[in-house]
Amino acid sequence: MEYNFGEIEKRWQQYWADREVYRVTEDTTKPKFYVLDMFPYPSGAGLHVGHPLGYIASDIYSRYKRLQGFNVLHPMGYDAYGLPAEQYAIQTGQHPAITTKNNIARYREQLDKIGFSYDWSREVQTCDPEYYKWTQWAFVKMFRSYYCNQAQQARPLDELIEVFSQQGTTGLDLACTEPMSFTADEWNAKTEKEQQEILMNYRIAYLGDTLVNWCPQLGTVLANDEVSEGLSIRGGYPVEQKKMRQWCLRVSAYAQRLLDGLDDVDWTDSLKETQRNWIGRSVGAVMKFKTPGGVSFDIFTTRADTIFGVTFMVLAPESELVEQLTTPEQRNAVDAYILKTKKRTERERIADKSVSGVFSGSYALHPFTGDLLPIWISDYVLAGYGTGAIMAVPAHDSRDYAFAKHFNLSIVPLIEGCDISEESFDAKEGILMNSGFLNGLPVKEAIVKAIEEVEDRNLGFRKVNFRLRDAIFSRQRYWGEPFPVYYKDGMPYTLDEGELPLELPEVDKYLPTESGEPPLGRARNWQTREGYPLELSTMPGFAGSSAYYLRYMDPRNGQALVSTEANNYWRSVDLYIGGTEHATGHLIYSRFWNKFLFDLGVSCEQEPFRKLVNQGMIQGRSNFVYRIKETNTFVSLNLKDQYDVTPIHVDVNIVHNDVLDVEAFRNWNPEYKNAEFILEDGKYICGWAVEKMSKSMFNVVNPDVIVENYGADTLRLYEMFLGPLELSKPWDTNGIDGVHRFLRRLWNLFHTNGEFLVSDEDPTKEELKSLHKLIKKVSFDIENFSFNTSVSAFMICVNELSQLKCNKKAILSDLLVCLAPFAPHIAEELWHKLGNEQTICDAKYPELNEEYLKENVFSYAISFNGKSRFVLEFPADASNAEIEKTVLEHPYSQKWLDGKSPRKVIIVPRKIVNIVV
Repeated sequence: MEYNFGEIEKRWQQYWADREVYRVTEDTTKPKFYVLDMFPYPSGAGLHVGHPLGYIASDIYSRYKRLQGFNVLHPMGYDAYGLPAEQYAIQTGQHPAITTKNNIARYREQLDKIGFSYDWSREVQTCDPEYYKWTQWAFVKMFRSYYCNQAQQARPLDELIEVFSQQGTTGLDLACTEPMSFTADEWNAKTEKEQQEILMNYRIAYLGDTLVNWCPQLGTVLANDEVSEGLSIRGGYPVEQKKMRQWCLRVSAYAQRLLDGLDDVDWTDSLKETQRNWIGRSVGAVMKFKTPGGVSFDIFTTRADTIFGVTFMVLAPESELVEQLTTPEQRNAVDAYILKTKKRTERERIADKSVSGVFSGSYALHPFTGDLLPIWISDYVLAGYGTGAIMAVPAHDSRDYAFAKHFNLSIVPLIEGCDISEESFDAKEGILMNSGFLNGLPVKEAIVKAIEEVEDRNLGFRKVNFRLRDAIFSRQRYWGEPFPVYYKDGMPYTLDEGELPLELPEVDKYLPTESGEPPLGRARNWQTREGYPLELSTMPGFAGSSAYYLRYMDPRNGQALVSTEANNYWRSVDLYIGGTEHATGHLIYSRFWNKFLFDLGVSCEQEPFRKLVNQGMIQGRSNFVYRIKETNTFVSLNLKDQYDVTPIHVDVNIVHNDVLDVEAFRNWNPEYKNAEFILEDGKYICGWAVEKMSKSMFNVVNPDVIVENYGADTLRLYEMFLGPLELSKPWDTNGIDGVHRFLRRLWNLFHTNGEFLVSDEDPTKEELKSLHKLIKKVSFDIENFSFNTSVSAFMICVNELSQLKCNKKAILSDLLVCLAPFAPHIAEELWHKLGNEQTICDAKYPELNEEYLKENVFSYAISFNGKSRFVLEFPADASNAEIEKTVLEHPYSQKWLDGKSPRKVIIVPRKIVNIVV
């Protein structure tokens, strides 16, 4: 009987679906384990072979934990809102919901073919009103909450209103946009609108003026990762920096908790460090500077000890001080510079080390010496970190140094013996000089002394600062969650929770209105029953993916995001797998969202993801053909140097083992219909290169093609076999045959002359040793995500069992259970052929017995004067005396001794006996 993978895989996929084998419910009699893949966006192109890499890894782990007796939650859904569907709607008029529905159907079809163990009864889609009801609900809760710094907790806003009415701001320490101070009488005397304006300063979800990436052609705000070199990634339209009134989430209030929480999760050190850098905690001082004209402004510095090395000041181009401090003589130059910097995102500005800037025309007074410090404007200073203004210390900061050298500004060294002739000097250690009252002090003492002096002279105060910004939470798009917000007297109010979900309305076009309003401005009667206008912006892409892991726990609950019972059972994600591209934004926002829900008592855990593993990228392996210039003739790879050729990308799906199917090539593109070929040994050999998998390079490999030609089990094993999970590696179809042959060899262990034939005989020691070596290796590898070496171990084991001609049921049963997480279809088929009636998914993972791995006999190389002459075997428990006696009495030893007496016998246990003659 042949291994008919196509028929086998379809049959078992149907079996699993019909019997709901992967459906899971809370079961307090079993330990739980929650495995989650990062939310996929269903693109129109569907999956290529790079996408399933992490999914296969999580599926192996899920199946493995189930075999160990865990109650495994392994759900899947879709992050369904996105700009591509909206852009397609603008171009074609097709509603994004239709596009998204079709894309999801395509994704689901592809995922099903690979045999994943997802519990599809828990599927969620972020564009489903029953799902985004709870995204809106969370937003309402954030709008109606403030953050108490003393309690380190979100609290109900009604509580704060009561405090304001009784004591004003006295004694309060609150997260806010701007510090405010007022008495209870002043609060109580204000109008409702004035009170609402004050409360906006404290809400966790608030309207604020913030600098955004604005794309006029797309009519929307874009995230940093949606912009490159001043252009939108989608469409290539110009993007500018613009201050706009946007919905924001006060993520910065949770900065310290987000930092502290990293100590409680099992993530890689590099990923934790990325998060720490993004949060960016620093301890320093806020210092006041003034201009001769009386304009006062603050700067934040972590190095107050370098104050005497300040030779100029720099403002961020977006700073409000630019308008105040630019002199008439410098106005044109400043305006031109500001216009130029608007085209670059903050991320691009951080990465770019080139020097640019413009003088404002104004000066600041040094707070200690009274010296005049020129005030410059440069895009290496960011508005969102600190105050948007810096004191420049060029002797001891590389970017200040480059700026000072470029514009010929003075540089004052502060550390004894430092050399600043070629570059700035890192001043983390040393003795200070040129520093007034700090002279002679070591750096660490000088920092403390400087901050004390700043506070004593009332020039500033000590402060902990964070780089983490509040999240911009609105987009001027159609395809996104509507805000449950209406406006009364120009101020925002949220809908009652009973009115949720507020569903996305129909519009005639998906473009901004003629007056520049977002697309929701086209909706008819977009207002409350009372006639109040509803918010026209929609939520960003990360809104729906910030708490989806909680919704999977209880996806059909119409009364709560998640029930207390379900949350207390599943608690948090035990294993989260996804790409490194989410190492900052998504993880920060999800962790913030979860901590807010923890404060509300909705989530029982502070951290949502216990262990996180980042899979690498599968890159494309492109193929090339070589056309002789000004002809339609193509020359094979190893002959191309004899001609003047142009390399051209060719579809990898018409190339096998780098050999081109020339007829398929002629049919691939009308331009090549009459192509001629110069072959080598009757074949056209293509060149190749490793590049990003992309349609434009014709190197996209559709997993459907692999499944059709080799089977899903081969695809699953091969993706793991390519290399370590966390590393990027090229896809190379050339190696897939070997994995497929391995499955056929496995099949043949169970079949003799095409007939299924297994034995009930007891296994031999050699067979048990081979099996338990595998159990030990694969168990270790799965726990450590070394799936590539597991595949190698399976190959070795099957080869060993084939050589032993093993068809023992006792061995093959456990082999199948070990293999089932990796290749579930063939394992299920052979499991049932062995007479089992229940699915292999519910089998018990075999226990390792170390006794089978112990060696009973060891081979010793017998050497004379260091030269190996023959080999003898001895029992593992043989004594040195027994070994020496046996060796010396052996006939071969007599030959090499040649009548001489041995001077010494050296025994290396279980390896060598060396006789010194």
